[in-house]
Parts: sequence; structure tokens; C-alpha cells
Amino acid sequence: MLVSFATGLGLQEKIREKIAAFNGHVNISNYDNNSSQISLIPVDKNQDFYPEFKSVDGVEHVQAVATKFGIIRTETDFEGVVVKGVGTDYYWEYFKDFLIKGSLPNFNNELNDEVLISAYLANRLQLQVGDKVPTYFLREGSERPLTRGFVITGIYDSGFREFDELYLIADIRHIQRLNRWEANEVGNFEVFLDNFEEIDLKGQEIYENTGSFLDTQTITQKYYSIFEWLALFDFNIALIIGIMILVAGINMITALLVLILERTQMIGILKALGGNDWSIRKIFLYNAGYLILKGLFWGNLIGLGILLLQKYFKLVPLDPTTYYVTEVPVYLHWDYILAVNIGTLILCMLMLIIPSIIISRISPSRAIKFE
Repeated sequence: MLVSFATGLGLQEKIREKIAAFNGHVNISNYDNNSSQISLIPVDKNQDFYPEFKSVDGVEHVQAVATKFGIIRTETDFEGVVVKGVGTDYYWEYFKDFLIKGSLPNFNNELNDEVLISAYLANRLQLQVGDKVPTYFLREGSERPLTRGFVITGIYDSGFREFDELYLIADIRHIQRLNRWEANEVGNFEVFLDNFEEIDLKGQEIYENTGSFLDTQTITQKYYSIFEWLALFDFNIALIIGIMILVAGINMITALLVLILERTQMIGILKALGGNDWSIRKIFLYNAGYLILKGLFWGNLIGLGILLLQKYFKLVPLDPTTYYVTEVPVYLHWDYILAVNIGTLILCMLMLIIPSIIISRISPSRAIKFE
């Protein structure tokens, strides 16, 4: 049960984090932008909700970004990409975990050509940290493509192929210049929330607190199929927990019946000495409770041991093309660990009350003679 909870919740959390790393939790853009990947119509950066969204509680961070299609061309190959322009307000925490080579680009000072490229694109184009990346862009009204010579400062690997094969992270000022935008014009805003569980509620609140010319979209709406797939994990976890508790309860019922059968004579003697049914039943229930606690102790020791080994040594890999992660993620938290243990103990004890009724039907005279 612990492994089911830890891996199911871990996979949900890890995939949510990766989607949020590239999109935020809520996206605010111009209504006229009919593409989900590129910024066509700019949005004024001077908004009431930027840089702090004070009118909605639970908003952790707001950042301005812009995207543009481009083509990376090398001497031997080429690849289409989406260049995502970010600025000094960009939330780099997720990419610190994704970074595998080099360092994160620094866009805090003057405009520079540093970019962050995925390991997928770097391998396909045979690029390394420090290499120059000639990138071509089309601009409306211009017959010849515009060129930018970016320099790779870091290589990341999120394990999410859908994003890794697409995004190149660069300075937002390049996108503004390529699109002939003003310094206060951006493509869209990405909003990060404190609590993902409130994303639908907060998404609606954010929509109500933005201008009428702006549209909002949560990542659960944008990537509906992925989150529907993740929701199936809740059903799988509940099914596994239910089956395990049922199996544990049946095993304990069997064990209790065996105990009663072995102690039939003792039950008859206790009844003959004046013991009532409930006091005798409690003896067996206490004994069964001891067996359950002993089982819980070893179950926690083995289960948590397996999870800790996976968490720190990543023993079980996964196919990232199917699961979006390279190894089985593990989420450990005391809330569900305590809930599983307490819930199992209570449900098993409740299931044992019914078979313990058989004690009240045992006759003292027959029980003493029982062999």
C-alpha cells in the first residue's frame, strides 16, 4: 500500500512539475493569439497583476515570457525549435533540477546570446556546451530570414520528450527585437500557484481579475489528455488499497478463527468462571490487534526501505516516452503513511468484530469437553 501511494503520487507530482516548468500553472495571453506555442500579438507588460498578483490569494510567482518559431542549422543537420524568451523574473528552480551540463544562462544584465538547450536537441545536432548555435527566424515583411548566433551555456534534460524536443531558452529581448516589439511588450504571462490542487478555482479567479482583452488557460485545460491519464492513478491507488485491506482483513479473520478454535476449552473455562462474552472477545481482539501491529511494523520497515532505496539510488527505470520520467518517482510524506497505517488498523479491527461473535455462541459445557 505504501509503495502504491508513494509511486502513484510521485509520478503525478513529477509530471505536474515538469509541465509547470515550461508553462507555469496558469497562462495569461492575448485573446488574438490562436497558437498554443508562439506569441503572435504582444501584451503590455504594465498590468495590475504584474509583477505581483495581489488580487488573488495563492499566487506564488508571475513571469513574463515570449516565444517564437526558429530553425537551428548546423553544418550537417537542422532542427525546428520554439525559442522561449525569458527575463530577469524567470523562475529557474525547476531547471536547476533538469540541468545536466554547464550552467543556467544569466539574463540579469546586458543582452547576451546565452541559451539553454535540451539534451535531446544537443544529441541530435551533435552540440556541446560552448558551441555556437546559428538559429534562423522568419519575420513578417522580410523575405530573408533573420539570424541569431546563440551560444550554449547549459544543457538540460527534463525527461519530458514533448518539451525537450521543442524548447530553447533564450533572452526575451531577442524575441522582442525579432518581432519589433517595445521593451514593455511580451508574449504572455505564466502564473505559478502555491497549491496545485486549487488550480481550477484559482484559474477562474485569475480570469476574473485580468483585463477583458486577456485570456487565461490552466495547464489542466491545455494538456487535458495528460491530466486525465494522471487522474486514473487515483483510481488505481484506491483499487490497490481496497484489495490489500480486503486481503489483510480476510487473513486476520482466518487467524482469529484459528485462535478461537485452539482456545475453545479456555473459552469454556472462562465462561464457567463467570466471564462474560464481551470480556472474552476482547482478549482475542487484543491478541489480533497485536498481530496487526506487528505486521504493520514489518510492512512499514520493508515498504519504506524499498521506497528509500528507489528514491536515492533510482533502481527501477521507466521509459520516458511513455511515462515522461526516466525512473520511478517516489513521494514520501507522513500524512498518507500515517493514514494508511491507522486506516488499516481500524478497518482490520472492525472486520474482526463480526467473527469474534462466535465466542458468544460457544457453550461452556461443550467447550470444556472440546478436543
